[in-house]
Amino acid sequence: MAQKVYLLLADGRYFEGTNFGAPVHDVTGEVVFTTGMVGYLETLTDPSYNGQIVIQTFPLVGNYGVIPEDFESKKVWLSGYIVKEECTTPSNYRCGGDLDTFLKEQGIPAISGIDTRAVTRIIREVGAMNGMITAKEPPYSDELLEEIRSFSVTHAVETVTPEKAEIFPAEGEKEFRVALWDFGAKDNIRRELQKRGCEVIDLPAFTTAEELMKYEPDGIMLTNGPGDPSENVGVIAEIRKAADKKIPMFGICLGHQLMALAMGAKTGKMKFGHRGANQPVKFLETNRIYISSQNHGYEVKADSLPANAKLSFINVNDGTCEGIDYTDCPAFTVQFHPEACSGPLDTRFLFDRFIENMKAAK
Repeated sequence: MAQKVYLLLADGRYFEGTNFGAPVHDVTGEVVFTTGMVGYLETLTDPSYNGQIVIQTFPLVGNYGVIPEDFESKKVWLSGYIVKEECTTPSNYRCGGDLDTFLKEQGIPAISGIDTRAVTRIIREVGAMNGMITAKEPPYSDELLEEIRSFSVTHAVETVTPEKAEIFPAEGEKEFRVALWDFGAKDNIRRELQKRGCEVIDLPAFTTAEELMKYEPDGIMLTNGPGDPSENVGVIAEIRKAADKKIPMFGICLGHQLMALAMGAKTGKMKFGHRGANQPVKFLETNRIYISSQNHGYEVKADSLPANAKLSFINVNDGTCEGIDYTDCPAFTVQFHPEACSGPLDTRFLFDRFIENMKAAK
C-alpha cells in the first residue's frame, strides 16, 4: 500500500498525497510550478531546478515513461516532485522504464494525488514560497514551519557546474570553436551548437576569463543555471573581462542575467517566475510573437539597463525583460530557452544569429 505523505507549505497549509519514487524523508525546497503539457523528462534533468520542489500543472505525468535520449543532464537535480496523477503504465516506442523506478534510482521523493491546481493558485496569489515533503502527520509546529521558511538555495551554480573541462566535437566539418561557460547547462544547448559545425569546449563556472581565452574561442556561450544570479560575484567579474575581448557572446537564462549584471544592470526575484513551454515573448525589432520555453525565478530589471544595452524581447504577459542586445560588443542574450521548442522551432534562429556573429568576427 502506498505511503501517505504531505506537501507542507511555509504558511502552514498542507496537502495530502501518496508517495512514489524514493521513500519520503523530510525534504525542503522552494516550491515552484511549471506549465508544460509535455517535457517532464527535460524538467526533471534540468540543473536550473536545483534546490526546488517542482509541481507539474498538467494533470497526468509519466505517460511516455523514461527516455534517456531526452535528458538534459546525467541526473535529476530538483529536490522533490509533485503531480496530480502518476501514470504507472507508460506507452512509447522509445520508453526505457517508468517514472517511479527512475525516481527511486535517483533518490528523489515524489507525491501523487495532490490538488496541483490549488497549490498553483496559492503560489500565483501569494508568490513563490518554501515547502517540505514529509511523512509527518499534521498538526505542524511553529518550529517546523520556521525551519521551512528559513531555507534558501545557496551556492547553486557551484553545485551543478562540471568539475573539469570537456571537449565535444562538431557534427560534420568543424567551422567554429565555442567556449561554453557552464553554469548548469542543458545538454540541448551544446547539441544545437554542434549541429551548426561548432566544436564545444564545456568549461566549469569557476573558469577565469584568462583561462577561457587560452582555448582561442570564436564565440562564448553563457548557459542557464540555478539560483540567485547576484550571488555569483566572481563569475560576473570574469564575464566582464571576457566581454572586453569583443568576442561574440550569446547568453541564455542565467547567462542572460549574469551578462546584464556584468554590464551594470540589476536583477531581482519575481513573484512566481516563468516556468513552462508556453511563455509568449515579443521580438521588438519585428513585433513578432514567439512561444517560448522558460525556467527562471529572477529577472533583469529593464529600467536598470546601461546605455550600451538595448531591450530586444519582452514578455507579452507581464512586460518583463526577455532579451538584450549590447551595442559596444558583439553580444546578445535572452531570458528564454531557444533550444527548447515545444512547438515551432522558430526561436532557434538565435543560434544562427550567433553563428553569423562569429562569421563576421572571423
